[in-house]
Amino acid sequence: MPETPPLLRLGGIGKAFLGVRVLSDVDIDVRAGEVHAVVGENGAGKSTLMKIISGVYTPDGGTIELDGRAVGFKGPRDAQAAGIGIIHQEFNLLPERTVAENVFLGHEPVRRGLVDRKAMHARTAELLAAAGETSFDPGVKVGRLGVAQQQVVEIVKALALDARLLIMDEPTAALADHEVELLYALVRRLQERGIGLLYVSHRLTEVFDLSDRITVLKDGRRVTTLATRDTTGDQLVKHMVGRDLASYYPPRAEPGDIGAVRLAVHSGANHKLRGVDVELRAGEILGIGGLQGSGRSALARAIFGADPFTAGTVELDGARIQLRSPRAAIRAGIAYVTEDRKGEGIVAGQSVLDNALLAGRAVFPSWRGRTDRTVKVRDLLAAVEVHAAGEDQEIRFLSGGNQQKVVLARWLALGPKILLFDEPTRGIDVGAKSAIHDLVRQLARDGAAVLMISSELPELLGMSDRIVVMRDGAIAGQLPAGASEEDVVGLATGALTVEEVTA
Repeated sequence: MPETPPLLRLGGIGKAFLGVRVLSDVDIDVRAGEVHAVVGENGAGKSTLMKIISGVYTPDGGTIELDGRAVGFKGPRDAQAAGIGIIHQEFNLLPERTVAENVFLGHEPVRRGLVDRKAMHARTAELLAAAGETSFDPGVKVGRLGVAQQQVVEIVKALALDARLLIMDEPTAALADHEVELLYALVRRLQERGIGLLYVSHRLTEVFDLSDRITVLKDGRRVTTLATRDTTGDQLVKHMVGRDLASYYPPRAEPGDIGAVRLAVHSGANHKLRGVDVELRAGEILGIGGLQGSGRSALARAIFGADPFTAGTVELDGARIQLRSPRAAIRAGIAYVTEDRKGEGIVAGQSVLDNALLAGRAVFPSWRGRTDRTVKVRDLLAAVEVHAAGEDQEIRFLSGGNQQKVVLARWLALGPKILLFDEPTRGIDVGAKSAIHDLVRQLARDGAAVLMISSELPELLGMSDRIVVMRDGAIAGQLPAGASEEDVVGLATGALTVEEVTA
């Protein structure tokens, strides 16, 4: 009996832009009901490959087959008609229109020459139910939905076009922790319906949780395709970046490297925090763990003066200080790398250089017109190895890792005593993560006090000299370096007490 061909097969795919080779001889296939993950560093060719599959780009060479038959796409509509849908990291929805109107945009059911809204509403309800989503009505405006619900709408849009293959590009990047579990359930439901999924993600935990096979791309070439069940994280990282997971995090500080208390918060409180006591020492990286909404980000924002403490005291180098605004915090030597890089960390339409000079120019009038400050920032951009077409390139065209390096250069130019990092490597590829880890550790070695928030437990455990775990706006407990994931999760959820994890 002949073997059933895969749902999708690509053979020898190549693509170049202006003579620069982006993909070379890439082979990949996806089976019906399979989750096939695609991983690799930024610039590996993942996005270009997905755009070829979804009809945005035409390959320079190679073949595309659906159900064993050769196909060619002149544009995204051809790919959609063939049953291929793509869910982008940034949604393509109209917030002032209803869910049903978004789902059937451009192919609305018609009755007697008019849009059949009743049929459109009923069909959307069926699709939502099939996706396991019953928390909102097809008649609600999309702008009123949460991020996870909007993602469901995007997926249902593709299902309304009878998609048999779905491409999911960084689907959890904007989701809270509890929303990720909802996505997992939806992916499983799509598999059960026989839909094939190409899953692009930097988060290796979810790659291992969800995928059946993993293809690794590097420098535009397919390195290997592996069965997930037969693969370890160490092996995968080595294929991606060429070194073992064991050398992924820099060595922690030695006891003698950690100095005096640089920052102390006593009984700090506001509308999100309850009686927080925390100390941060020169030369150390203090990790902050906890679930989404536990108060981690609220603590960083309070220290930075963005959402100030309304009770309690803050001491900087032993002297009491009031931090009522970010400007006051910056003048005191505190830097803050926000978790919302696109919304709060960068000005997308401005250049790389202007973004790097942003804080200095805004807070210190003496920076304006000073060529020596500009030279210093240029040197820092080179030192942190920002890869851009030039300093005048708009920052929105850079990868997430390079955008983050520009933000780091901005703060390093001010010579801060204290650095607050909130999810410093979110949405960044493995290689860029490693470079940022090395930079953060070097800042601590140079005497800075670093507070680092991370939802990724391996990162939190691998980088921290101490870990403070938060729950419900308060400190649930403190753990030493070398603590286990179970200890952190136990404190974060309330399943374990401090006495139990330190016994």
